[in-house]
Amino acid sequence: MTCYKQRQEEFEKRAEQLVSQMTLEEAASQLRYDAPPIERLGIPRYNWWNEALHGVARAGTATMFPQSIGLAAMFDEEEIAEMADIIATEARAKYNAQAGQGDRDIYKGLTFWSPNVNIFRDPRWGRGQETFGEDPFLTARLGVAFIGALQGDGEYMKAAACAKHFAVHSGPEAIRHEFNATADAHDLWDTYLPAFEACVTEAGVEAVMGAYNRTNGEPCCAHSVLMEEILRGKWGFRGHFVSDCWAIRDFHTRHHVTDTVTESAALALKKGCDVNCGNTYIHMLSAAEEGLVSEEEIRRAAVHLFTTRMKLGLFDSDCPFDSISYLENDSPAHNAASLRMSQKSLVLLKNNGILPLSGVKTLGVIGPNADSRNVLRGNYFGTASQYVTNLEGIRARAGEDIRILYSEGCHLYKDRCEDLALPQDRLSEAVSVAEHSDAVVLVLGLDATIEGEEGDTGNSFAGGDKKDLHFPEPQERLLQAVCETGKPVILVVNTGSAMDLRYADTHCAAIIQAWYSGAHGGTALAGLLFGDFSPSGRLPVTFYQSEEQLPDFLDYSMENRTYRYFKGEPLYPFGFGLSYAQFDYSGLTLSADTLHPGEGMRLSVTVQNTGSVLADEVAEVYIRAEDAGVPVPCRSLCGFCRVTLAPGEKKEVSISVPAAAFSIVLPNGERVIRPGSFTLFVGGSQPDGRSIALTGKKPLEVTVRVVK
Repeated sequence: MTCYKQRQEEFEKRAEQLVSQMTLEEAASQLRYDAPPIERLGIPRYNWWNEALHGVARAGTATMFPQSIGLAAMFDEEEIAEMADIIATEARAKYNAQAGQGDRDIYKGLTFWSPNVNIFRDPRWGRGQETFGEDPFLTARLGVAFIGALQGDGEYMKAAACAKHFAVHSGPEAIRHEFNATADAHDLWDTYLPAFEACVTEAGVEAVMGAYNRTNGEPCCAHSVLMEEILRGKWGFRGHFVSDCWAIRDFHTRHHVTDTVTESAALALKKGCDVNCGNTYIHMLSAAEEGLVSEEEIRRAAVHLFTTRMKLGLFDSDCPFDSISYLENDSPAHNAASLRMSQKSLVLLKNNGILPLSGVKTLGVIGPNADSRNVLRGNYFGTASQYVTNLEGIRARAGEDIRILYSEGCHLYKDRCEDLALPQDRLSEAVSVAEHSDAVVLVLGLDATIEGEEGDTGNSFAGGDKKDLHFPEPQERLLQAVCETGKPVILVVNTGSAMDLRYADTHCAAIIQAWYSGAHGGTALAGLLFGDFSPSGRLPVTFYQSEEQLPDFLDYSMENRTYRYFKGEPLYPFGFGLSYAQFDYSGLTLSADTLHPGEGMRLSVTVQNTGSVLADEVAEVYIRAEDAGVPVPCRSLCGFCRVTLAPGEKKEVSISVPAAAFSIVLPNGERVIRPGSFTLFVGGSQPDGRSIALTGKKPLEVTVRVVK
C-alpha cells in the first residue's frame, strides 16, 4: 500500500491547482486558524485548532489518558503509539459524526497541536506536565512514536500531528510574551533541538508550532535561523507551520520587533508561518496592499495548508477513515488501554515494606487530592465518560473487609479557614482519621488550576509556574500533622512536576508519584497499593533536593540542569523507580565494541526477575564520552526497553544504540563523531551514586571505541 508520504508531490500539485483558482482575498482568508468556506470551489470551513495531548481534548467525550509527563514515566514507545492510534481513531469517529451534521467548530478538526516536545529543563515550569520530560533522547523517541501512530502509514493521513513549541521554550509563563530565551549553539543542538529534529526527519510530522518567546533575539514565530535555515532548510520540512495563539500579535505589542499589525503579519508570513492562531492574519490583505507581502507568499502558505487537507483525504470520497463509526469513540477497549497506561505511569519512590498493603482493617484516606477529579485530568484534557478518583478507587478495591475513613484535610492551595479566621477543622479531622487507622494514604499535590499555562491557572504569583518546589502551606502542615501521629503514611503525590520531598522521604513509609493520572487513575492507584500489579514507572525528570540546587529560572543555559549536567546529588534521580520485584542483569554482550563513525550497535543483556511477583522492568542504557576534549554530559540515556517477567524468569533483551549516541556537540553547535572511548552503562537505573544507593545495585558497564 502506498503511504501518504510517498504521495507528497501529488497532494502538493492538487493543492496548487486548487489555490490557483482562488482570488487573493480567498487565499488570504485560508491562513486563519478558523478558515472560512469558499463555497464556489466546494471548500467547507475548517478550524485548524484542535488538541490531543493525552486524548482528544476540548471536544466532548473521549478516552482520557494520563497527562504526558505520566506517559513519559512508562518509558514505553509501544504504549505511546497505542495511545496515539486510539486518539486518531476517536478523532476520526468524532469528526465523521460532527462534520456529517455540519459542525466544523473549534476543536473538531483533524489537525492536532500535539505533542509538546519541549525539554522540561526546570521543575518550576507549569507547562512541563505537557512534555515527555527533561531528556532529549526519551523525548525524541516518544515524540516519534506519538507522531507515527497518530498520522499512520496509509494512503491518507489518519490525523495530523504538530511538534511544539519550536524552540527553546520552557517558561517562565508570566513573561513568555516578551521574554527572550538565550541559548548558545551547544545547548541549542545538544538539548533543545534534537527532539524536534527527530519529529521532522524521522516521523515526518505534518506541522510545527512556534513558541511565544524570542530565542536569541528573534520571535520564534518569525525566526530566520529556526524556521528558514534549520526547519525548512537543513531538515527539509515540507509540512505547515502554525503560530502559537496570538503570538504574532506579541511582535508589535510585547516584543516590539515591529510597529504595526500589518508589519507583524508580513514578518511572520515571510519567515514561513502558514497559519495564524489568533487574529493578526485578518490584516494580511492590508499587508499586501502596503507592499509588505506578495501574492506569491500568500499563495505559498495556502498551498502548504491545503496539502495537509489533501493528505487527510478531506477532498476525496475514497478515504478509508471516513467509515470509522462514532461507536469507536470511548470504547471499552480504549478505556482498558487508558487504565493500563495509568498503572504503568505510577512511580514508586520509597517503600519501607508497607506496600503492597496487607493485614489492614482500617485505612485512612486523607488529602485535598484524594477525591479530586482535577488531578485525573491535568491540562489540555478531554471529557471522560467515567472518572475514578483516588478515594473511589481505594474504596472499591478495599471492599467490605476494610473500613475506609476519609478526610479532605485541607484545601488544595489556601485554607479557606484562614480567610474566615476559623479554626482549622479539617486538620483536626485528618489527625483523628489517622489516629483511628492502621495506615494512612495521604494524597497531596497540585492540579492544573495551580500549575499549568499562563491564563488558565489561578496561580497569580507565577502565571502558571511554581514559585518553589514546596507543597502549598496548608498541605505542608497537613503532611507534618499526619506523620506526627506515628501511623505509617503512604504519600501519594498528584503533580505534573517534581516537588521537594525531603520531609516525606524521612517521615513517610512509602511515596508514590502519581502525576495527573487519567480518568482511571484511582483504579490504578488502588491496584498498586493492594499489590494487583507491581509498580514499573520511572522518573522522566530529576527530583532535586530543593530549589536551592537550581539555577535562575530565566537562565536557559543547561549548566547544572537536568541529570545530564547536574553536579549535585538529587533526592530521586531521572530514570529511578522501585518495584515489588528484584531484578538481576548479566551476560552483557555487544554486536561490536569497535565502531567506525556513523555506525550504531546493538547490545544484549539477560534480565532475571529474582522476586516473587510478576513485574515489568525497564532496562536503561546510558552513555558517557570519556575523552571528548570538550564539555559533554555527565551521561545520557541512549536506549531503553521494557520487559515483563514472571518470578524467576529470565529473558535476553536486545537494545539498539544509535550512531548519534557516539557523537558529541562542539561549542559551535556542530555534532561530530570523533575517535575515542565511550562507556555504556546497562541496568535498571542511572550509574550515579544516588541511584546506586537507592537501588543497592550498580549497572553493568562496558567500553566501546570509535576509530577512524
